[in-house]
Amino acid sequence: LGIKVDLFTPVFAVSRVAGWTAHILEQYANNRLIRPRADYTGQRHPKAFVAIDER
Repeated sequence: LGIKVDLFTPVFAVSRVAGWTAHILEQYANNRLIRPRADYTGQRHPKAFVAIDER
């Protein structure tokens, strides 16, 4: 695309603005925050810590 390296981060941020704006407009229209509906399926209790030397 010929974009200078210094502009990579600004271009990335600008490209996200449309999505962020859409989320905000949906939140205003429905008067509620958008929350994921997925439930966490991982372990409820973390495993015991194992030092790096013992792994």
